[in-house]
Amino acid sequence: MKRVFGLLCSVVFIFSSPQAGQTQNLILNQSEISAALSHGPWPLPKRADPSNRMSGNAAAINLGKELFSSKKLSADSTLSCASCHRPSAGFTDGMAQAMGHTRGDRNTQALYNLKYQRWFGWDGRNDNLWAQSLRPIVRADEMALQAADLSEVLTSTEFEILYSALFDSALQLSKEQNLVNVGKLLAAYIETLTTGKTPFDRFRDALAAGNETAAATYPEAAQRGFQIFAGKGKCNFCHTGALFSNGEFHDAGVPYFVAANRVDDGRHGGIKALMQSPYTLAGPYSDDPKKTGAWKTRQLIRSHNNFGTFRVPSLRNVGRTAPYMHNGSIATLEDVVHHYSNIDLERLHADGELILQPLRLTKRESADLVSFLLSLTEVDD
Repeated sequence: MKRVFGLLCSVVFIFSSPQAGQTQNLILNQSEISAALSHGPWPLPKRADPSNRMSGNAAAINLGKELFSSKKLSADSTLSCASCHRPSAGFTDGMAQAMGHTRGDRNTQALYNLKYQRWFGWDGRNDNLWAQSLRPIVRADEMALQAADLSEVLTSTEFEILYSALFDSALQLSKEQNLVNVGKLLAAYIETLTTGKTPFDRFRDALAAGNETAAATYPEAAQRGFQIFAGKGKCNFCHTGALFSNGEFHDAGVPYFVAANRVDDGRHGGIKALMQSPYTLAGPYSDDPKKTGAWKTRQLIRSHNNFGTFRVPSLRNVGRTAPYMHNGSIATLEDVVHHYSNIDLERLHADGELILQPLRLTKRESADLVSFLLSLTEVDD
């Protein structure tokens, strides 16, 4: 018979481990168990993007995958989407800042689980995945392809027949429409990039099901780390839900100067770009007649509070996406924990995150928190 977890907040349950007669403890109290349950279940339900009629289309996904790896989408045929988002590196590039035709100011973000996001990019300058996907193609510092040249690529390569089967011939469409269509094809593929279950998910599911044997396999160090994460660290204030991200924008106390006379203003600039973009959920290129989600952009107000804030990344597969922060300035998870343990409040924006305070973690507490974070990464079977 399954044991009912958490009848008393202070109860410590001892489970028999399936390994060599050892035992492990469930050291979470009822409040902490509830907090753990709030980070799932995973995976989230599948959903199509109503603004992208290619979403979920098998032929579009296959063509999007080919385009993702094609260097013909760059001006000099030297770069592809996969150049920065390498599948073998967790769809990142492992560098502090992305390198396109020139080096950028920001870290390359992983592409996993993007279909669940509400804003895209470190500054949220797009409110949908297809707009975010077309952006690197035409940016001068990334792939630098002119929209007119993209139309030629679509009609003079192996993509022509596949593209025409999904849309009209590229020659019959405007260069803007071809650009949007390629963004939607790429997005259809990127939507398929989701992470599997992690050790934490199995622990969380065991808690939900009352499965003592399964719960006993989750290390106590990771449990102690979760206690810090959901307790005095208040990490789950921003890293919420099954994605371990609230999808919004916060100041993490990381310097936003990129040169002596230049700053990265983060969300402040992102809102400006979003308001000027024709590629939003409210715009003419959305395939959704109901303009679902357009209210998000319509209600935005650019304010001083947005300055120097960046989107909270998901922590899923965080063990594979170093280096960290919007500018890649923190090399390891141990360094991330050290950053928050000793955060310099003077670096926070004037209207910064009042929730952030130096955690002053001990060596063991720091190691425990890293153990928990690593448990949010898939383990290859």
